[in-house]
Amino acid sequence: MRKLLVIGIGAGNPDHMTVQAISGLNRADVLFIPDKGEKKNDLAELRRQICDRFVTNPKSRRVEFDVPVRAEPAPSYRSTVDDWHDAIAAIYESLIRDEIAEDGCGAFLIWGDPSLYDSALRILERVRQRGNVAFELEVIPGITAVQALAASHKMALNRIGDSILITTGRRLAEKGLAGNAGSTVVMLDGKCAFNTLDDKDVVIHWGAYLGTPDEIIVSGRVGDVGAEIAKVREEARRTNGWIMDTYLLRKPGEPEDS
Repeated sequence: MRKLLVIGIGAGNPDHMTVQAISGLNRADVLFIPDKGEKKNDLAELRRQICDRFVTNPKSRRVEFDVPVRAEPAPSYRSTVDDWHDAIAAIYESLIRDEIAEDGCGAFLIWGDPSLYDSALRILERVRQRGNVAFELEVIPGITAVQALAASHKMALNRIGDSILITTGRRLAEKGLAGNAGSTVVMLDGKCAFNTLDDKDVVIHWGAYLGTPDEIIVSGRVGDVGAEIAKVREEARRTNGWIMDTYLLRKPGEPEDS
């Protein structure tokens, strides 16, 4: 039966690659490299650099494939994502069927970690449920942007005895900060939702291109640095053609003992 590896490659720095991930790359006969278009070519190029640096298997080959662009949410965000995932599942199915031998091994290189705000595992489950191609799945974890953010800001993610919530910019804009979350990590925020918070004393630790030579980090009260982050973010996105960023929010001071 075909073997499929889903390998976390870290948040953007090739040095984030674990020994397990490197071993996985070299077990694979085929390495799948997604191409998200010219504006995001850096993302594909990083995967190529990782393969150049770490792959020593002489039988390994690379297959690049185009990733369809997600439509604007209509009639709803969830239905739009569902249609997008169906389109990608059809691509995954053909790659697995046509590029991996019956007893072969292929690998998808996943930014960050496959378990955190990445859809590859859900999409592969769609492929499995279609029943047209059988495969065994193995997941290899990677360093997440959340870990890289904490490292770059030289901080612990949690305060003593306190909770952590990981959410999205969309949820933050809709719901605000959860009352029971001591620290809130926000991902997938393209609209700087932190600037919608009523409490401008909330402290933000923000980072983009984490762990890479292009890394940018800013921290301070939202009321003091929110506008600066929005400006820096837009300038970086315009310059590079893409941006990946995340941030942590928490109210100042230590949490009170219950």
